[in-house]
Amino acid sequence: MDEWVIGKIVNIKRWNSYLFSLVISAAIDSFIAGQFTKLGMVVDGKKIVRSYSYVNSPYEKYLEFYLVNVKNGKFSSRLHDLNIGSKLLVRRKSSGFFVLDSVPSCKYLWMIATGTAIGPYLSILKCGIGLSRFRRIFLIHAVRYVSDLSYLPDMLFLQENNKNVRIQTIVSRENVSDSLFGRIPDLLCNGSLEDKMSVFLKPETCHVMLCGNPNMVRDMTVLLENTRGMKKNIRNNPGNITIERYW
Repeated sequence: MDEWVIGKIVNIKRWNSYLFSLVISAAIDSFIAGQFTKLGMVVDGKKIVRSYSYVNSPYEKYLEFYLVNVKNGKFSSRLHDLNIGSKLLVRRKSSGFFVLDSVPSCKYLWMIATGTAIGPYLSILKCGIGLSRFRRIFLIHAVRYVSDLSYLPDMLFLQENNKNVRIQTIVSRENVSDSLFGRIPDLLCNGSLEDKMSVFLKPETCHVMLCGNPNMVRDMTVLLENTRGMKKNIRNNPGNITIERYW
């Protein structure tokens, strides 16, 4: 069986000058909410490939990917220039262990994301399977500007329709009503994040999923390990911190 299939763009959501989502029709194999796949294009005879997480649940008809147009990016800028009806390559088989089955049961599950990394959490929450294992799920989305909160309506819908889901936005470069201001690691250090959610992050009751900016993931992992006694969640060695890895 061919590793790649042809995907056709059926919709494009242009959120601002650099954030956009591609909605694609492609006959891929089934996947688990939270996993990622690879998109590809052939440029000058060479295949360019990048990994992206699904925003859609496994039960939705079309695939959706949340992307940022990176300045001088070799691939993202080409994706940004595509139109409805354009075709691209989609890997048939999905990958990754950033799924709820990899997370031990606990009282409080923290889903923390920066930027476009909100995608896998939306996929997991829209899918709905396994959510009842947690008393409360905190969906935390950190961005630079309020205009970057592209999926806030979806987050609000999930909160309204799931009694154990609570959302919180963080904006680092402007003050916004109902959002925390600053960087995630700083908000953990000064207690603002925990005060806002009314839950203290501790290994006995909490599990933290981290996805997004590598600096945020690294800093938060170090903080949680050094100040809260948490450890990384690895296959066959359960812990309190699950990190997305695109390989």
